Amino acid sequence: MPIKIFIDQGHNPTGFHNAGAVGNGLFEQDVTYQVGVYLANLLNNDPRFDARLSRPTPTTVLGTNNSTSLAERVRLANEWPADYFISIHCNANNNPAVNGTEVYIYQFNTQAQWMAQQILNGIVQTVGTKNNGVRLNPSLYVLRRTQMTALLVELAYVSNVSDAQKLASNQYGSMFPMRRSLQVISMVLLMAYTLGLCGILDSHRIVQLRHGKNAVGFPTHTD
Repeated sequence: MPIKIFIDQGHNPTGFHNAGAVGNGLFEQDVTYQVGVYLANLLNNDPRFDARLSRPTPTTVLGTNNSTSLAERVRLANEWPADYFISIHCNANNNPAVNGTEVYIYQFNTQAQWMAQQILNGIVQTVGTKNNGVRLNPSLYVLRRTQMTALLVELAYVSNVSDAQKLASNQYGSMFPMRRSLQVISMVLLMAYTLGLCGILDSHRIVQLRHGKNAVGFPTHTD
């Protein structure tokens, strides 16, 4: 049975509610759409995976406002149901010097943390962005309301010139670093699922945490 991956391309198209960040000529929602499509194609070309997108077309609009847009993404993943949820975003900051890649999770000491670290390492090493670490943010709707292991990946900052250049040059063409880094995600997903089935990683972290249960221990990787 294939591993079911729900890929959430953050935000709605330009001109609608819940549109994303803008900087250096880039629109977050356009970058996340392209990256999501490529990742889904990469996974769906492997019979071990079954990937779905929150925005299957560039004109797809989710929800009628910011809140319902987030709720619809979570509903689609939960009702499938997916084994893993990956939300793809680009960041922005009023200070144009701020740059780098970070991954947000709901809880430390879980399968999500292990996966986030491997994905972060892969993006940083192949794209050349700054490693801003794995960060905890249980307030994020798509992390706290999904019923499967969930990650929110901030690829880079559209507000930073160097990061924006990486994003702009890497949206298209399979040999660019940003696309090569997505191959890391498929490998991490496969490893996490396999280790979860073996009981090494916690494959039900949200259900356990919400019922006050301890998360299963997992190997720590910092390299």
